[in-house]
Amino acid sequence: MEVCSQLPVLPLDRPVPQHVLRRRGAISLGTSSALFGGPSPRQLCKRRGGVSYNSADQAVLYLHLLGDVKQRGPGPSEPVRGAPHSHVKVDYQRFHCHQGPVRPGARGLKSHHRRLSFQRGLKSRHLLQRPSGPQHLLDQVYNCQVQCMLDKVDSWDFDIFMFDRATNGNGLVTLTFHLFLQLGLTRLFRLDPIKLRSFLVMVQADYHQRNPYHNSLHATDVTQAMYCFLRQPKLATTLSSCDMLLALVAAVTHDLDHPGVNQGFLVRTGHHLAALYKNSSVLESHHWRCAVSLLRESGLLDHLPITDRLNLEERLGSLILATDISQQNRYLARFREHLDREDLSMADPSHRHLVLQITMKCADICNPCRVWRLCSQWSSRVTAEFFHQGDVEKKHGMAVSPLCDRLSDSTAHIQAGFIRHVVEPLFREWCRFSCTSLSHHMLAHLQTNLDRWTDPSQHPETPP
Repeated sequence: MEVCSQLPVLPLDRPVPQHVLRRRGAISLGTSSALFGGPSPRQLCKRRGGVSYNSADQAVLYLHLLGDVKQRGPGPSEPVRGAPHSHVKVDYQRFHCHQGPVRPGARGLKSHHRRLSFQRGLKSRHLLQRPSGPQHLLDQVYNCQVQCMLDKVDSWDFDIFMFDRATNGNGLVTLTFHLFLQLGLTRLFRLDPIKLRSFLVMVQADYHQRNPYHNSLHATDVTQAMYCFLRQPKLATTLSSCDMLLALVAAVTHDLDHPGVNQGFLVRTGHHLAALYKNSSVLESHHWRCAVSLLRESGLLDHLPITDRLNLEERLGSLILATDISQQNRYLARFREHLDREDLSMADPSHRHLVLQITMKCADICNPCRVWRLCSQWSSRVTAEFFHQGDVEKKHGMAVSPLCDRLSDSTAHIQAGFIRHVVEPLFREWCRFSCTSLSHHMLAHLQTNLDRWTDPSQHPETPP
C-alpha cells in the first residue's frame, strides 16, 4: 500500500480494521467528526481529517487534511421571518443564547443563525448530497464506554448525561440507531441504514441545543424510556412491529424544533404558528409536521406504498399530539375508564393505540420517576427554561406566565406541584395496567423525589 508522502500523517482515534480497508468507499476519521457527514453539534477546536480510496485504484490510500474547526463568536441579532406581534420582537433562533460583550476591533466574527426547519429548503443539507457510485454502510465501531452503556440501555437507571458526554453530543443518533437494530426494525421494514442515519442526524440538528430542557438530550432520554416501556411484558407480547416503529419515531421527534417557550407565549405574542394551528396544540402540531417533513426529506419510508406512508404519518401525529400536557385529563380519563371496566383489549387496534399514547405521555414526563441524581438535573434544566421565558416576558412588559417568575417560584415548588397533579396520577394508572417491577421501581423513585422536594431539610432551595 502506497501512501502520499507529502500529506501529513493524522493522529486517528482508533486503528482502521483490515476488513473495512478492503471495502470500497470512503472513511471519515477525526477526533470530533460526526458520523456519516453529519455536522458536529459541538464545535471543538480539534484536528479533523479523512481517509479515502478509489475503487479503480485500491492500492493507494489517500490522506486529506481538513484543518482545524474553530468556534466563531455570535453576531448581531436579526429579525425572524414571520415575526411575532409588533410590540414583542423575539429572535427564536437565538432565544437561549447568552451573548457576552464583543471586543472592540474584533475581526472574523460572522453571524451564524440557526434557520428553523420551516425556513429551510429541502435540498439545503449537504449531508444528503450522496456521492455517485455504490453505497456501503461501514461497520460501526463504538468506543468501549459507549458500547458498555448501550449494553445496558434497557436499565431504568441509565445515565443519559454520561452517555451524551461519551458520544460527544451525538447521543440521539447513536442510541436511536442502536435501538432500531436491537428491535430488528431495520430488517423488518427494509430500511436503508444510510437513510435512517441521515434522518436521525437531521432530527438531532433540528433540536435547539441552546434550550436548557427541550433539546436533543431530552428527546434521547424520552426514547430510552420508551424502549424500557416497550420491553414490558404487556407491550412486548402484544404490540406489532409497526407499533414499535411508530413509538420510537414519535419519541425521538416529539419536541422537534421546540422554540423554548410554551404555547401561551406564542399565542400572546401573535406568533404565526399560533395562527396556523388556531391556538390549539400549537407546539405539538408543529413537532408533528416537522417530523413528517424530515421523514419525507430523508426518504426513509419512500419504499413503502403511499397509503401505508400516509397512515403511518397520521398515527405518528396522534402519538405526538398526545404529549400536549393540557389534554392529559382527557387521555387519562379514557384510560382509567377502560381499566375500571376491565375491558382494555390489546387485540383491539384502537385500544392498543390508546396504550401507545399513554406510553408516550409516560416517557415524556418520566423525569420525576428517575433516580434523584438524574431527576434533580432535569428539574434544574426545565426550571431554567421556564425562568428564561419569564425574564423575556418582563423585558417586554408582558404578564409573567405561571411558574415562570424566578422571584416568586422555585424549583422545589414547581416540581412538587408537577408531581402531585400531573405525574403521580398518570403513573398510578400505568401501574394498574402494567404491574411490574419497573412500575413499582418508578413509583418508589417518585415518592422519594417528592419527599426531597417538599422537605427543606433534605433539599435546601438553590437557584436553578
